[in-house]
Amino acid sequence: MGDQSNNNSFTSFQLIGFTDLKGYRPLLFIPFCIIIIYTSFANAILIIVISKHRKLHAPMYILIGLIAALGFCVPIYFIPRMLVGFLLDWNTITRHECLIQMFCLHFSGCFQSTILLGMAVDRFFAIIYPLRYNDFVNLTNSLIFSAVLSIRNALAIIVMVGLVVPLTFCRTDLIYHSFCEHTSVVNLACNDITKNYLALTVAFGITSADCFVIFCSYVIIFVVIFRSPSGESRHKAIHTCTTHIMTIVIAYISVTAAFVGYRVPTIPRDIRVLTSVMYHLVPAICNPIIYGLRTTEIRTQIVNLFKLNKVTSY
Repeated sequence: MGDQSNNNSFTSFQLIGFTDLKGYRPLLFIPFCIIIIYTSFANAILIIVISKHRKLHAPMYILIGLIAALGFCVPIYFIPRMLVGFLLDWNTITRHECLIQMFCLHFSGCFQSTILLGMAVDRFFAIIYPLRYNDFVNLTNSLIFSAVLSIRNALAIIVMVGLVVPLTFCRTDLIYHSFCEHTSVVNLACNDITKNYLALTVAFGITSADCFVIFCSYVIIFVVIFRSPSGESRHKAIHTCTTHIMTIVIAYISVTAAFVGYRVPTIPRDIRVLTSVMYHLVPAICNPIIYGLRTTEIRTQIVNLFKLNKVTSY
């Protein structure tokens, strides 16, 4: 059990996700260990390839690189602690570590939404205004766009996590989860948590607004594409947009599954935890495959990278 301070608030928590599996819980070490090794390696390859080759420094590829950076970092935020818990049954996390983890995970979720929005905006100007693409999508505009949305995300998550700081946790120190998810932590508080849920709603509203703009952008994009004459440029536009849509669908299906999982009381606790965990992991797992296989320029450079390493090893 975690310690309590003089004001009867727990200063540490026990992350006990998947304990309904009882003796089978340690077996989860294997799949999650494989996942973190794979996500670290696959996303690192994407980052290296994009950063190393100058012709991949266009806005679209930079956004793919940022998606890969998220895929590399997010599993590191919580999987190592999960692995220790599965193998050694060490589940304690201090209150400060919990808040830091909460901020990192929720900020990453908002940042992923921002990157997907950036991809939609990039494709919108590339297809709707191809002759003026460089006027709209240039370094200055990209930096302003990124800075404004990053500040928006940071403020929303800082407020959301900041409202958790003064809460008194006196109910229990047991969190049936594998990381410090906002709702799971806040529900342990003895205070009025109306403001906390309001802040969570605002944060969720940010991603919902991004999703709406993304949806509208791609509707317009595909209307324009299918009205254009058939040819190689049309085929390439469809292929590129389909690749981005696959990423978007995976991201939003994952978040929807996690959202529904915590609001349907009949769903078993372990399934709720799994959907929440996979919300963070599925994009990190799938995106390297999607962009590595479907983006010709990236696929070519990845093949060349492995060929070079193979030749060098001899």
